[in-house]
Amino acid sequence: MSFLPPQWQPSDTELADKTILVTGASDGIGRAVALACAKVGAEVLLLGRNEGKLETVYDEILRAGGREAGIIPLDLTTHDPTRYEALAEQLTAANIILDGLVHNASVLGERRLLAQTSPASWQEVIQVNVSSTFLLTRALMPLLTQATSSSIILTSSGVGRRGKAYWGAYAVSKFATEGYMQVLADELKATRHIRVNSLNPGAVNTKMRRTAYPGEQPDSNPSPEALTDHWVYLLSDASQSLQGETLSAQD
Repeated sequence: MSFLPPQWQPSDTELADKTILVTGASDGIGRAVALACAKVGAEVLLLGRNEGKLETVYDEILRAGGREAGIIPLDLTTHDPTRYEALAEQLTAANIILDGLVHNASVLGERRLLAQTSPASWQEVIQVNVSSTFLLTRALMPLLTQATSSSIILTSSGVGRRGKAYWGAYAVSKFATEGYMQVLADELKATRHIRVNSLNPGAVNTKMRRTAYPGEQPDSNPSPEALTDHWVYLLSDASQSLQGETLSAQD
């Protein structure tokens, strides 16, 4: 069942005066969420490894009348903590206060038995899907703490709530995502103004889904744009009662 209140729709200024950082913002769900946040007034910081694609999203936001976005080219395969700390220092120097952090970037890895998974693929999936989340959140926590009310959303998956064969490192990484969310939410519950939740998008017509299910009819799944209200709601002040929840965008 959807966690959105009945009949809830974001107002045109739902995220006005908020700054939201979205990882994996160049494509798929990340792109759709970034555009949706900008549409309702947010200043969006677009993080991804393909600067050209980020610039395309930047242009789309401007054409739609949104505020000028920030472009942050960062390859999340890097495990060097100083890269993440340097980003935090740059944002601090620019007087940025973060009202929202959307961890959306993920890689699928190899769809095969765990015993047949290559160590290189395992390491990449765990780094991008788990370790970079830890490193980025750790570095940006001071900027999130400064906001009156801030929200951290971790993109989960159904295979991170019930394991399935042939989902390998990806499923393990999403179980880790859920665990990280629960621990961080419990640590931050006393602060009251920083909330942390996970959100499972469900089956969505994205490049990753089409890769995972090549025989599936893509149009049988909703587009990322059809589901963005769920992210906007969690980033808005309307969701302040939600903390440490494992949520789903589809039934």
